[in-house]
Amino acid sequence: MNHFDLIDGVLHAEAVPLTLIAEAVGTPVYVYSTATIERHVEVFREALAGIDDPWIAYAVKANPNAAVLATLAKLGLGADVVSGGELMRARAAGIPAERIVFSGVGKTADEMALALREGIGQFNLESEPEAEMLADVAEMLGMVAPCAYRINPAVEAGTHSKISTGRADDKFGIAYDTALDAYARAAARPSLKMQGIAVHIGSQLTDLAPSRAAFEKVGLLLAALRAAGHAIVNADLGGGLGVPYDPAKPIPPLPAAYGEMVRDVTAGWNARLMFEPGRLIVGNAGVLLSRVIRVKEGVNRPFVILDAAMNDLLRPAMYEAWHDIRAVVPREGEMTAHVVGPICETGDTFARDREMDRVEAGDLVAFMTAGAYGATMGNTYNSRALTPEVLVSGKDWAVVRRRLPLETLIAGDELAPWLQQDQHAEA
Repeated sequence: MNHFDLIDGVLHAEAVPLTLIAEAVGTPVYVYSTATIERHVEVFREALAGIDDPWIAYAVKANPNAAVLATLAKLGLGADVVSGGELMRARAAGIPAERIVFSGVGKTADEMALALREGIGQFNLESEPEAEMLADVAEMLGMVAPCAYRINPAVEAGTHSKISTGRADDKFGIAYDTALDAYARAAARPSLKMQGIAVHIGSQLTDLAPSRAAFEKVGLLLAALRAAGHAIVNADLGGGLGVPYDPAKPIPPLPAAYGEMVRDVTAGWNARLMFEPGRLIVGNAGVLLSRVIRVKEGVNRPFVILDAAMNDLLRPAMYEAWHDIRAVVPREGEMTAHVVGPICETGDTFARDREMDRVEAGDLVAFMTAGAYGATMGNTYNSRALTPEVLVSGKDWAVVRRRLPLETLIAGDELAPWLQQDQHAEA
């Protein structure tokens, strides 16, 4: 469910016409709906009804905008972070440290020290060398680090290969069969408190069977760890539940079905369950607005050339991802076209042979379901400015990341001293 609807022939975000935002802020621009974010949190919580005190840690990487994080903080969510920067963003937005879990395979000693000083709730360790580094850092600071090992269950998630994370040869977690020995070695370090177990098999999951298989393996390992004397109190089941992008593809499982499966599999675990939803919370809560520069005739299809590019929305180029593309002020009729951006790469293609609303130069279009892995993956390729972001709440709206001038981008470069001397000499 989202709050982007046609009202009097114009696509709105809640009660705000997208034409108003485009005229005021320019395009391309991301627009997020507070009501949609709030509704998705409510639906996910309802799906977990009957689970005692679930720890919901929003995956910051999906959309780290400060206003989005502050909205989620007000709703009582924690955060799943994968870098020191994400940790600082979560804390600045008001998310309590004890509700933060730190995942990721490449935590540095500095990031570990930052997280320890902040007092985060749990480190999800992804290798034994990482555990040794954390133990050393915590010992140096005179602290004890609350930890879990992320287990690689060797389960194929059935999602895109670039966002599948639980196969035997993926870089994430420790091998399932090595876990008992790894926990024993970690528990021997006094500066590590092995309090949990974690698993995450991938993103944009459209079938519950792989998750069930992974969770069942975690349940068996949880029992074995306790039998070996480890006081495991947390079980982090990760995130990854998909959202609908392409109407031609199977609809992802509803959160209610996911919650029912979790309750069934985890019955009797006697552990606090942790969840890391990201896309599920913000995916449908955002759109990317773009303006048609021109429509160019092609050999087989016309090209709709937009002012948004792959640097603004990378998912189609990176994952062959599908986004619905809608006219903000629909005209009569439809067209079949290739939809592309202005970057000098053939990969800067959003859609080929797409049946869509008929558009002309100057028209606005909206990429739907763009609230997750959109602005956060943006870059400045072709010396293009980062995309601004807007948050809507009812009739109100505000710019929550402004478009920096190109002069600011260029000013970030510095000439080497010998080149500065050449410039002075020429002057």
